[in-house]
Amino acid sequence: MESKDIELEVPPEDQQESLQDPPPEKARKEGEEEGEDEFDFGPAVYDENLYGKPLTYDKNFKGPIKDRSCTDIICCLLFLIFIVGLVVVAFFAFKYGDPRLLVYPVNSNNEICGYGKQLGKPYLLFFDLVACGRMGMGVFVTGCPTPQICVAACPTENKVIVSLTDTVNDLKYCKDDFDAASSSKSVENILKDEDCAAYWFKSQPLINRCVPSFLIDVLEKGKNLATEISNSNANATDANGNPYNSAVMEGGLSVYGTFLKAKEYGEKIIEDVVTAWWMILIGLILAMIFALIWIIIMRWIAGFMVWFTILAFISLFGFSTGWTLYQYYQLKDTDQSFHIQFSVIQMTMSKPKLFLAFGIISGIILLIAVLILLFLCSRIRIAVSLIKEGSRAVGTMMFTLICPIFPFFLQIVVIGFWLTVAVFLASTGRNQSFEFNNSSNYKYPNGTYDYDKIKGATSQFFGQACDNTSLSASEFCSFLKNQEENFVLYSQIFNLFMMFWLVNFVVALGQMTLAGAFASYYWAFEKPKDIPAFPILSSLWRCFRYHLGSLAFGALIIAIVQMIRLLLEYVDAKLKGKENPVAKFFVKCLKCCFWCLEKFLKFLNKNAYILIAAHGKNFCTSAKNAFMLIMRNIVRVVVIDKVTDFLLLISKLVVVAFAAASSYFFFDGRIEFLASFTPSLNFYVVPIVLVTLGSYVIASCFFSVYEMAVDTLFLCFLEDLERNDGSAEKPYFMSKDLRKILGKKNVISPSDKKEF
Repeated sequence: MESKDIELEVPPEDQQESLQDPPPEKARKEGEEEGEDEFDFGPAVYDENLYGKPLTYDKNFKGPIKDRSCTDIICCLLFLIFIVGLVVVAFFAFKYGDPRLLVYPVNSNNEICGYGKQLGKPYLLFFDLVACGRMGMGVFVTGCPTPQICVAACPTENKVIVSLTDTVNDLKYCKDDFDAASSSKSVENILKDEDCAAYWFKSQPLINRCVPSFLIDVLEKGKNLATEISNSNANATDANGNPYNSAVMEGGLSVYGTFLKAKEYGEKIIEDVVTAWWMILIGLILAMIFALIWIIIMRWIAGFMVWFTILAFISLFGFSTGWTLYQYYQLKDTDQSFHIQFSVIQMTMSKPKLFLAFGIISGIILLIAVLILLFLCSRIRIAVSLIKEGSRAVGTMMFTLICPIFPFFLQIVVIGFWLTVAVFLASTGRNQSFEFNNSSNYKYPNGTYDYDKIKGATSQFFGQACDNTSLSASEFCSFLKNQEENFVLYSQIFNLFMMFWLVNFVVALGQMTLAGAFASYYWAFEKPKDIPAFPILSSLWRCFRYHLGSLAFGALIIAIVQMIRLLLEYVDAKLKGKENPVAKFFVKCLKCCFWCLEKFLKFLNKNAYILIAAHGKNFCTSAKNAFMLIMRNIVRVVVIDKVTDFLLLISKLVVVAFAAASSYFFFDGRIEFLASFTPSLNFYVVPIVLVTLGSYVIASCFFSVYEMAVDTLFLCFLEDLERNDGSAEKPYFMSKDLRKILGKKNVISPSDKKEF
C-alpha cells in the first residue's frame, strides 16, 4: 500500500533501538531541532500555568469522533423558545399589520384611500397643504395638522373660497360625514370648523397624493418655485380666511419639492436597474466564473498566483501613487476642480487636492505592502504551502465549493423574513392620532397654528426625546407611549435581535459543516483513501443531530454584542449636535471596544466550531481548548493564519476589481465592439455599484471555503504537532510539503514497513 502524502523512512539498524520507545518530550525536541531552518515560524509557547498542558497522544483519535452526544442542550431549548416567540410576533404583525398603510394614503378617519369605504377614491387631498408643509419633514411621518379626505380625482383648477361671494355649492371638497348642501352653517363657519377645504390648487396625483402642478413643473423643468407660484396665480388662505403671502407659501411648499426630488432620484435609479438588469446579471455571472477560474488556477499553481497577486497589488498601488502625484504636480498651481451636482446636492472638489489625497493614501498602502513583503517573505512561503494544502482538500471534496451557496440563501431568507415582519409591524403602529392634529395645544387663541410647537412635537419622531415637562402634555409623546404599550416597539427590537441571532446561526452552521469535512481530510492518514464517504453530508448531519445548541450558543453571543453595538450607534446619533464632549468620548471608546470584541469573538467562535466538529465537545470547552491551543502557538497563529487571511483577501479584491473595472468600461461605453449594447442610463454608476457589491458577495462565498479550509487544516496541524512526534507509534498526519518546510519526518521500524 502506497501513500502519496506520508513519507516513511527506515532508520539504520544502529539507530532502531533508540527509536523504539523515545520519551514524548525528547522525541518532540529532537524533531524540532532537526527541523529548524529559515522557514520555521517560532517555537510553541508551553506555559502550563497560563495556557494549559499541551495535547497528548490519543491512539483512538482518527479524525472527527463519531460516538458523540448532544451538546449545550439548554441553549438549544432557549433557541427554540425564542423561535416560537418570533413566530408569535410574526403572527401578530401579519394579523394586525397592513403594508398598504405605508404606501397608500390614509384620510383623517384612518381609512385607506381606494379601499373599503373609500373605494373609487384613490387620491388624498389636503385641506391646507401650506400648513402641512410648514411643519417640516415631519409631515411625511406624523401626518398633517389639517383634515385630509380621499377623492376620486385631483382638482383641475386653482380656487380660493371667499365667504362673502361663494356659496355652499362652491364647496367641492368636504369631509365624508358632512353635507354642505344640507348644512345650516354659513360658508364662513364651515371653513372655520374645517368641514370643507378653504382652497385648492390645480393638482396631479403623485404617490396617490394630490400635489400642485406647479411643484411638479419646478421639479421636471428646474424652474423657480416662487416664480411658478406667481405665474400660476395660486392663492391660499387658512381656515379663518387669512391669506398666505408668497413667502409663506414658498416656505410651506418647498418641503414637497425636496421630497419630490428625492423621489425622482429613486425612480431614476429603479429605472436604471430595470433597464440594465440582464447586463448586471451577466456581470455577476462573469464575476463568478472569474472567481472559479482563480480558485482552479490556485489549486495547481498557488505559489505563482499568490506572488502574482502580491506583485499585482503592489504594482497597482505603485502606479496609482505615481500617477496621482504626477497629476498633482501638473495641476497644483491651477484652480481646476470637479463639480458634482444632483439638483439637491452640489459638491465642488479641487483637482490638485483630490489627486494629492489619493496619492498619499495610495503611497501609505504601498509602503505597508512593501514592508510586509520584506519582513514576512519567508512566512508568506509557508502560507503558500497551507493554501496549496487547502487547495488539495477542496479539490478532493469539490462539493465544498457549493456549500456557501446554501447558507447564503438561508441568510437572504432570514433577512427577508425580518424585513417582512418589520414592515408589517411598522404598519400596525401607523394609525395616527388625529386628535393630535386638532389639538388646541398647538393653536393660538385666534385659532391659527403655532408652527414652532408643531415642529417641536413632530421632530420627536426623528430622535429628540420628549422632555419631562412636556411629556404629559404632548399628544405626540402620548402617541409614542401608546405604541410602546401595544408592544410594537418591543416587537421590532425582538425581531431585530432574532435576525442577528438567526443570521449568525446560519453562518455558524456553514462554518462547522465545512470544518467537519476538512478535519476528516486532515486526519486521514492515507489521502484520499482514508477520507470517509460523503464527508460534507456526514458533517452536516452531526451538526443537526448533536450540536444545534452549540451553534445557537455561539451565535447568541455574537448577536448580543451586535445589539449592544447598534444601541451605541443610536446613542452616538442622539449625541450629535450636543455640547457634551465627555459623553461623546466615552461612546466612541465603547464603540471601538465592542467592535474589537465582536471581531475577537468571531475568531474564537470559528476555532471553537472547528474543535466541536472534530472532538464533539460543548461550546465552552471547545472555545477554551481552542484559545489555549492558539495561545500555546501564538507566533504561528499570528504569522501564518493572518498572512493567509491577507492573501485570500487580496484574491477577493482582485475578483472585485475585475468585475468593477469591466462594468465601468462597459457601461461607460469604452469597449468599442460592445458599444452597441451599452444602454442609455440616468446614472451609469448604479449598475457599476451593484455589480461591484454583488461580485464581492460572490467572491466572499467562494473564498470563504478556502478560508475555512486553511483555518481548519492549520488548527489540526497545531494539534498534530502537539499530539504526535513522527515516531512509528505517533506519526504525523500533516502532508509531506508541510513536514518538509518544518524539517520533520515520519519514521517506522523495518517490521512495519510492509504494512505501508
